[in-house]
Amino acid sequence: MPAKKVAQFLDNHKVKYVMVKHSTAFTAQEIAASAHIPGKELAKTVMVKLDGTMAMAVLPASYRVDFKGLKKLTGAKKVELASEDEFQRLFPECEIGAMPPFGNLYDMAVYVANPLPDDDEIAFNAGSHTELIRLHYADFQRLVEPVVADFGQKE
Repeated sequence: MPAKKVAQFLDNHKVKYVMVKHSTAFTAQEIAASAHIPGKELAKTVMVKLDGTMAMAVLPASYRVDFKGLKKLTGAKKVELASEDEFQRLFPECEIGAMPPFGNLYDMAVYVANPLPDDDEIAFNAGSHTELIRLHYADFQRLVEPVVADFGQKE
């Protein structure tokens, strides 16, 4: 079942989206293959801590976080990967590691790595390891208002 919070938010803002069911997958590359979605259109959410404050780094599936670039972008003194233990309680309706990139609904900043905004559509975990939400990137940008920058490195 998708994260109710996100589905309600999208419905309330009259955003058109598609739910994509796929076989159970955990890594971004596995999810893209299972759902038959190009890796460049699948947005993975990486939880990071910026000077101890939780934030979302959203990247194409085939990218990884450039922590030095994110540190420079945010001006944080310390940027590190958050552990599952540190963030799982923040997303009670989501399976661990399957949170959607809507930090605005969870009171946290969202940073999107280029070239994710270059695609017309994006897809992302819908709160489970078997469902994705696919929508127009322009709708995501309008609703989430993420900071877009170069802080990703192709794997």
